[in-house]
Parts: sequence; structure tokens; C-alpha cells
Amino acid sequence: MTQKDIEHFKKILTNQLKELLIHVGDAVSGMTTPKENLPDPADRATIDSDRNFMLLISGRERQLAVKISKALLRIENGTFGICDNCEEEIAYKRLEARPVTTLCIDCKTKEETYENARGL
Repeated sequence: MTQKDIEHFKKILTNQLKELLIHVGDAVSGMTTPKENLPDPADRATIDSDRNFMLLISGRERQLAVKISKALLRIENGTFGICDNCEEEIAYKRLEARPVTTLCIDCKTKEETYENARGL
């Protein structure tokens, strides 16, 4: 992978992380903003359901932020784009589709096949 490619992915990952942190911050501030006191149980249930959904999304976004941070660290230490299993280079198109990936498509396919066979 060329230095230009590395810079390209570093820019993508940095922008994704910034957008993610802004979105999570907005979601958290929206959840802490006092809501109207709603006497209708259905309205309260809807608000509670929305809040639970936002917590779920925030958890997933937090996990993605960790993955992005790890990918940026791999860029810094020179291991970005190298498969964790077979140590071969991960295809550029795969990195474009999922820049946080740590596995080449062959190793990922084998992992998913194993998980499906084991019912995981």
C-alpha cells in the first residue's frame, strides 16, 4: 500500500471518528434534556422506547469508535491493511468498504463459516 493510500484511509477514519463523536454527543445531550411531564402512559412508553433505542445506537457507535481508533493506531504503527490471521495485505476495495477491518476477505469468510457451523 502506498503512502498516498495510507493518508487516504487516515483521512476517512479521522472524519468518521469526528462525525461519530459529534453524533454521540448530540444523542447524549438529547437524552439528558428534560422532557415534558407526560401524563399519558403510552406517550411515556414511547419516550422510554426511544431512549432505549438511542442507548443501543450509542453503544454500537461507541464500539465503532473503538474500532476506528484501533485502525488509526494500526496506521501509526505500520500494520494497517495487513490481515491479523494470514498477515497478507487486505484488498484495497475491502478497505474502502470497511476501513476498520482487520481480516482479508478469505479469512473473514472462513471465520463466518466457522461461526455459522458452530451456531455462534
